[in-house]
Amino acid sequence: MAKRPQPDLPDRPVLLDGGMGRELQFRGVALSESIWSAQGLIDAPDVVRQIHRDYITVGADIITTNTYGLIRDDLAKAGIADRFAELNQKACALAREACDKAARPVLVAGSLPPLRGSFRPDLVGPKAESLTCYREQARLLAPHVDLLLCETMSSAVEARAAAEAACETGRPVWVSWTLHEDESGRLRSGETIAQAVFMLADLPVSGFLTNCASPASITRAIPKLSAATNQRVGGYANTFHPIPADWRLDGQKTSDGLLPLRNDLGPDAYAVHAARWLDAGASVIGGCCGTRPAHIKKLRDLITARYPDFRGS
Repeated sequence: MAKRPQPDLPDRPVLLDGGMGRELQFRGVALSESIWSAQGLIDAPDVVRQIHRDYITVGADIITTNTYGLIRDDLAKAGIADRFAELNQKACALAREACDKAARPVLVAGSLPPLRGSFRPDLVGPKAESLTCYREQARLLAPHVDLLLCETMSSAVEARAAAEAACETGRPVWVSWTLHEDESGRLRSGETIAQAVFMLADLPVSGFLTNCASPASITRAIPKLSAATNQRVGGYANTFHPIPADWRLDGQKTSDGLLPLRNDLGPDAYAVHAARWLDAGASVIGGCCGTRPAHIKKLRDLITARYPDFRGS
């Protein structure tokens, strides 16, 4: 069996941070339809750093680099493809600066995103092309992060390309899939969790998660993840209404663009779902798009209540 590098984590459920893009918007930062939250690295780096700090303050064990929007093709649309390396390094520096101010150890996860649009398994490119792109970004992030997080993967093939590139760096690697809107616990591609995990069986991936899906979808998926692997499993949900199958951030359809948020997933309601994930075997919980520091604070309270010796240290 392949060796699986592990980040230095406590022996209890680990708390991820919450969303970055919507949080930037909540704080008045205008985002791009091409590079999304990465616009904050250019226009408001101090706000990006402060968001990282706020998630740390409320208890996050791991914060994620603001690299989800750093995709060469999208940067080219914005006329700044030549800033790819610079902006990846800047995102890492902002995360590290936030951790340096923390009173306790906090890890940094380097985000490796979908390359041709979120939630779109039909747009995933050839593996060779994806592997080249992921290798470039993984190598930029690896020297500055504690683990690499291949997130919002919509298909087994997409995740395989990202994970393969990430594992080549020698850093610990976690993979997280986004799920179908039918709340079946399947991937957006229709593949099962078991099929997705099997696709990575020969790689030293040490965490298997689901993210940017409804809390109910993640509730369905956690038992399937627990049954498919003996590594860390978990989830971090969005607070969106159902996402159309043909959605594009920069599309022209009325259903494209900014996704509406639900009004029934405040911190307390979100934590009820997260408690179900823990009950089902999750050892990693957090928040994705639309979750805020108040959501992560509530998750910290949930973990502390179950592990009183922890007390937020």
